[in-house]
Formats: sequence, structure tokens, C-alpha cells
Amino acid sequence: MTDRAEERAAVQAVLARLSALAPGHSVEVRVPPHAAVQIIAGPRHTRGTPAAVVEMDAGTLLALADGSLSWEAALAAGRVRASGERSDLRQLFPLPRL
Repeated sequence: MTDRAEERAAVQAVLARLSALAPGHSVEVRVPPHAAVQIIAGPRHTRGTPAAVVEMDAGTLLALADGSLSWEAALAAGRVRASGERSDLRQLFPLPRL
């Protein structure tokens, strides 16, 4: 498996875990070019740009997930772009261990 394929699989696993922890459709979490998922209960997004979007690169998502990067530090460094109601995901990171 290539590094890119491993990275994609890791991103998809983290996003699946986020979906399980915070089911819903009011916030779209994007990790281009790998995947995007909708999470957090609230108004459902169906077309166009959602009201709440959180975007980051794969390395940032994985670092948030394992706790090696805090939400606050990621925001301060510009590694996370979050806009809209409910886009503050600090309560989800680091991901709880299985």
C-alpha cells in the first residue's frame, strides 16, 4: 500500500469515528482530497455550501485525533478553517480510545 493510500485510509477511519461519536448533518468536515463527512445533530444540509464547514489537511486531522495537536493550537496556526454555527469541534478531540 502506498503512503497516500495509507493516509486516505487513516483519514476515512477517523472521519467514520467522528460520525459515530457525533452523528448528524449540520457540520461538514472536509479533508481534501481524501474525504468529507457530515456530523453533529442539527439542521440537515442538502445542497450547496453547508452552513457550518470545518476543513483541514490529513496531517492536522490525524494529529487532532491522537491528541498530539490541540484544537486551539490548530486554529491559531491556521491549520483548521472553521466557520458557521456548531463548527467548534474541540470537544471531539482527541478521539477517545476504542
